[in-house]
Formats: sequence, C-alpha cells, structure tokens
Amino acid sequence: MPLIGWAVAVWVTGLLVGAADVDAAPLLLAAAIASVALLLTQRSTAVPLAAFLLLAAASVMSARVAAQRDAGCRSAALRDTDFARARGREPCGSQRGPLGDALRAQRERAGTMIDRDFGEDAPIVRALLIADTQELPLDLRDRFASAGLVHILSISGLHVAIIAEAVALLLGALRAGPRLSPALTMLVIAVYVAIIGAPPPAVRSAAMLAVTVVTRALQRPVSPWAALALGAAAPLGDPRVATDLGWQLSVAGFAALIAGGQLAKRTLPRRWRGWRRTLARDLTISVVASLVTAPLVAWAFGRVSLIAPITNLLAGPVVADMQPTLFLSLAFAFCGWVGAAQSVAAAAHPMIAALDLVARSGAAVPSGSVSVAPSLAVAVAAGIAAVALVVAASSRDAGRALVAGALAVSAIVWWPLIPTGSGEMEIHMIDVGQGDAIALRTPHGHWILMDAGRAWRGGDAGRSTVIPYLRRFGGDVEWLILSHPHADHVGGAASVLRALRPPHVLDAAFAGSSGPYRAALEEVAQQGTHWHRARPGERTMIDGVELLTLAPDSAWTASLTDPNLASTIVMVTFGRVRVLLTGDAEAAEEQWLLSRGVSLEADVLKVAHHGSSTSTTIPFVERVNPRVALVSVGFANSYGHPSPDVMKALRARGTTVLRTDQLGVIVLRTDGVQLMAEASGQRWMIPPRGPSTLLEALTFKY
Repeated sequence: MPLIGWAVAVWVTGLLVGAADVDAAPLLLAAAIASVALLLTQRSTAVPLAAFLLLAAASVMSARVAAQRDAGCRSAALRDTDFARARGREPCGSQRGPLGDALRAQRERAGTMIDRDFGEDAPIVRALLIADTQELPLDLRDRFASAGLVHILSISGLHVAIIAEAVALLLGALRAGPRLSPALTMLVIAVYVAIIGAPPPAVRSAAMLAVTVVTRALQRPVSPWAALALGAAAPLGDPRVATDLGWQLSVAGFAALIAGGQLAKRTLPRRWRGWRRTLARDLTISVVASLVTAPLVAWAFGRVSLIAPITNLLAGPVVADMQPTLFLSLAFAFCGWVGAAQSVAAAAHPMIAALDLVARSGAAVPSGSVSVAPSLAVAVAAGIAAVALVVAASSRDAGRALVAGALAVSAIVWWPLIPTGSGEMEIHMIDVGQGDAIALRTPHGHWILMDAGRAWRGGDAGRSTVIPYLRRFGGDVEWLILSHPHADHVGGAASVLRALRPPHVLDAAFAGSSGPYRAALEEVAQQGTHWHRARPGERTMIDGVELLTLAPDSAWTASLTDPNLASTIVMVTFGRVRVLLTGDAEAAEEQWLLSRGVSLEADVLKVAHHGSSTSTTIPFVERVNPRVALVSVGFANSYGHPSPDVMKALRARGTTVLRTDQLGVIVLRTDGVQLMAEASGQRWMIPPRGPSTLLEALTFKY
C-alpha cells in the first residue's frame, strides 16, 4: 500500500480513538500504531514511523477539538431561552450557509419527486437514491440486515459507481469520444452528488472517479490503494466523517473489493475460464467483503450474516440494473418530464421486488444470521482482524498480516471471558431524548436496564442508542424492567430483547395497547424469557445490588385507565446508597405509596414523568429526601418538561438536579458510601446535601 494510504489510515484511526473519548484511548492509540508498524514493509525506516506517530497524535487532537466545538455549540443552544428559536436551530456540525441550504432544498425536491413517482416503494428508493433512510420500515431494515444486504440500503460508492458506469456506457453509445465522455460523466456525477446532499460515501466515490479520469488523461496510472486513500480523505476536512457508518462501510467495502480481486487473481487456477472464473472471482470478492465489513455491521446492527456472501452475489446483478433505472427516473423528473419519469419508475418496481425477494430469502435461511452484542474492545479487535485480512489478501507475503489477524481473533475469543465491572455500582441515565432509559451496572459488570427509550417510524432508541451504549462497556443485561406501556419508555424494548437477550423481564402487567409494548411481549414469548409480574415486596439480589419492588399492586391497578399510574417503582440498594426509580408515576401513585408507609428515603431519585407538574409532589419529595434528582427529558420538547416549579422545589431542598437535556448522558458511581457524578466530560463528588458548585456552572438556574 502507498504511504498515502497508510497516512490516511493512521489519521482516521486517530480520529476514531479521539472520538471514542474513553479512558482506554491511549492504549487503543498505541495498539493502532503497533499494528501499523507490524504491517509496514521491511524497507520502511524510523522516519515514516515517527511521522505516523505525529499524524496519529494530531488526528486525536483534531477529533477532540471537534468534539469540544460541538459541545460548545450544544451548550450555546441550551442557553438559548427563546423556545421557538432554540427549536429551529440547526444541529451542531451540520451544513450551514447558502450552499448547505441549497443542497438541502434540492434533496427535499428530489424526495418529493420520488414519493410522487414510486408510491409504496418510495422509502427504499429514497434510501438508494438520496441517502434518506428515515422512512424505511423497521421490518425491511431487519430482513436486509439478517440477509447481509443492509449496506445496500445506504447510498455508497457502489451506487455512485454503477450510475457512473451507466452514464459512461450511454455516452459511449452516443459517440461522445474518449476525452469528452469521461468529463461529461464526472459532471453528471458531480451534479448528482450535490443534489443528494453530498453524503460522505458518494463524495468518496466521486473523488475516486475524478482521480481515475485525471490519471488516465495524464497517462499516469495510479495504484487503486492511492485512489482509495484520496477518495477516503474526507475526514481530513471534517473529523466527524470518520464516525459516519455509511462512509465506513463504503471505504471498507471498496478496500475489500480491491483485496478480494487481487486474491482471486493470485489464487484461482489459470485453467478456469468464462463463467466458472467469473463466478469464482465474484464469490471470492463477496466473501472478503462480507468478512471485512462484518465488524461494522455487527457493531451497528447487532448481527452477523453468515449468508451474506451468497445474497450479495445474487443481489449484485439486480442492483446493477436497478440503480441506473432509478437514476434515470429521477433525471427525467428533474427535467420536468413527469410521464417519462413515471414510466421508468414503473419499470423499476419488478427490480425492487426482486431485490426484496433476495433479502427475504436470505433472512429466512435457518441460522443464516447470528445476533451479537460486541463490546468496544471486541469491536476494535475485530476491526484489526479485518485490516489484517485486507493486507493478507492483497499481499504476496501475508505472514505478518496473518499473525496479526490471528492475535486479534484470539483476543475476540478471550476478551469476553475477562470479568468486567469496576467494583462499584453505576447508574447510567442514557440520553434518549424525550423518553427514559436507565441502566444500572453492578460491581461485577452486569446490567439492569429500566426502559429502553422511545420509538418512531423506522427506528427506536433501543437500537440507535441504548444497545450501542451498553455494548461499549460490555457485560450482560440480566434484567429488563418495563415501567409501563407508553412508547417513550418501551419503544426500544423489543430491539433490546432481540439483541441483548436478557434472561429476566420485570413488568407492571398493565393492559397497555401500544405497538412497542406488544412487540416487546411478543419478543419475550418468542425467546422464552422469564417474565415476572411486579409485586410489591419482592426482592432480587444481583452482585450485591438489591432490587426491591414497591409498586404497582394488582388491586391498585384494577380500576386504573392511565398506565402512568401503574408504573413499576423499584428501590435499588447498594451498601448505604439507595436509588428510587419511579417510571412515570404521578401524584396518585405517589400518594398510594405514601399511604402504605414503606420506606422511601433515597439518595438518588429518578424524577417521574420527565419532571412533569403532575408528579414529584412536595409530600413525596419530603419523604424521599434525595441528594440527587435525575431528569430524563428531551431538549426543547413540546410538552414543556420539566416543570420549572418542580425543579425549583427540588433545588429549594438542596437537591442536586441533573438533566439529560442539559448534560447529555449522566453517570453516577458509588462504592456504597460516597456518590460520584460524571456528565459533559466533568466529574465531581456529590455532597451529603446541597447542590454542587461545578454542576451549577453547567446547568440552568431558575
């Protein structure tokens, strides 16, 4: 691989280490540099190694600076007291200015045309043409992930390359000439990439196309690895691109394509000709691509498809025919030829159905995919193994790369056997917006998860936020507690059950009618998970952490119609520290608890119903007498949560109030006596009573 390739690889690795922002960052950086040094050729000297070290350090700093800049942007947004202006603020790190506005306008226009011309198939066409996956049905995304085809649903270099090839063939048929045809192809691709909003994978492919065209015109052919490195250099301008899954899959997939092609060229018997050689070559490339992208797919989607090499082989010809057809329909629509656009769209429907048939068939294969939940360390080891596979496949001397890959695979097998946990109990309030997801980590590294965030069309917080968050730390989820059936609490429960497979579920058993709640119960039944109905007085002990169920009582819930009033309430005790988890319990349920005379005093109170004025009554707060109040709430939400009166009442009692809309993820740690808080990159000790001075500097004052 050329030095420019190694330089880009080191830069991106440093960005990922910097973006991870974990205590193990220096160790990860050292491991990355050691891996690069191991894989460099023997002719390399200390000079490029020193340069790579400096480059990696600079990229780590660049990622940290970008993260600090985004944190400052979010802080400024939080301090914007104009509610309407705050809601209309652009997300931090997004495109701004006239160019960004123009790109978004063109993308929205293209989406409107796709909706008009493709009807029911519009969601998948939006994904394939303009990189808009928000409307994709969840079941469609799941079956494509199970079949190993989920990368097709996100526009990548493959899609752009297919369109470029189709345009070049058309121009060749029109006798555009060897000089004019490449230039016109580049122009068409540049316009298309701009129309769809310039996503990083498409920019990567367009840049590679430009490099190829220019080098051919200059009659100076360049290594495909150098072309890939130049095309993949988007993180040089914006460090955030390194964490974009589409960009990662695009770069990894093309690297696997190069390596797989070189491996096939070296290993396939020369006597194989015609269809036999073509099939063997394509299958080799598909297997390499599936293995190289497997760590990314496993981290993002929680599964590894074993059938992926076959399904990708079958889907390839379909996509090759379908993508130019979709592009032609969109081009006609932009030209104002509605009839022609709709005629071409009609011709594309059978191709879309064929692609979905491949996905359905692949997903239906028994044991065709395996659900996984890798920790951050395992994911890093899998990434190193994938890099080693690319080097081994593309090199004539694969010995050192195979050794590095074997060591990485050994680490993948060995790492889960290492005991996890810090010896303390941790309370993680995960930022899921307007919803709840609270994860308790035991001293031995097991998780107790109460709720899993909200759901929306095409996704849920369990899949997008909770599962990746828990995987980052590792450890099994032992209990999933469902506070009540509302979608902002159980929206991600089915995804959590499917991916992390907790053996126990605690449920209030209120007859809720929400779709996410039904989906969670169906998943419980399908997996044979032990379902427990919440009964006051029942206790469970996990690694020294006691769970005591306080509510609801079946007699209490019998006459209720509001699920909030039947919220599961649990007292968690570790040493002398107590944590009260209240779901969305409102005043009536709080009064019911008070009337029962149970001990409610706690150091930490999860404020019910996102700080609504219908909960957290004065008598209840006086009985609990918390040192810390945790509020899970979405920024600038339409409900006006949390209530300023509730916040004032808590602070008036000397309670430290921590809110996800102000601080993001909030973590409390305790050894059973002391209580430590962590949020927004800061750590501080919670005093026995009274607000933290540092915290007051981080949050609003009412």
